[in-house]
Amino acid sequence: MTRDQTHEWPVVESATEYETGWYAGGYDRVRQPDGSEKNYYWAELPDAVVVVARTGDELVFVDQFRPVIREQCLELPAGIVEDGESYTTAGARELREETGFDPAGVSLLEEFWCSTGVLRHRRGIVFAEGLDPVDRELDDNEFLSVTTVPVEDALDVARREPANDATIEGILLARAEGVL
Repeated sequence: MTRDQTHEWPVVESATEYETGWYAGGYDRVRQPDGSEKNYYWAELPDAVVVVARTGDELVFVDQFRPVIREQCLELPAGIVEDGESYTTAGARELREETGFDPAGVSLLEEFWCSTGVLRHRRGIVFAEGLDPVDRELDDNEFLSVTTVPVEDALDVARREPANDATIEGILLARAEGVL
């Protein structure tokens, strides 16, 4: 399906209003199709990767407290893509660091924009298999435990409150690709 953009939405002004070291926030003032102008606010975050890691008939999950929502979350391993890394390289690294599993193979399932109404943030979902135990290397702000969930229960577990969008997306994409 081909779609034509009917208006260019020119940016009249762009401003970064704050930077936190974790993300930047600001706005773009754009000219809308009717000629009026409006500020569209955004937060810009680095790319992230989510890892669907299979070991036998189970998926690897991490259990950690998320201070932003003040909830304990059971979710797929995930992290930031560092400069120069692909999603697959970042996924293998994050899996090793967070869970202590080194994958023999990692493949990209999907990459996409997240929350396009407010975020400038891309996410990659990768599938990891052939897991060998290694030592974990947690960051100084990572306090998490590792567990496994049977593949057939993974979506139900992911949908329990507090549900996590990245975990649900990862499981659904892996199912759609036929790797679960």
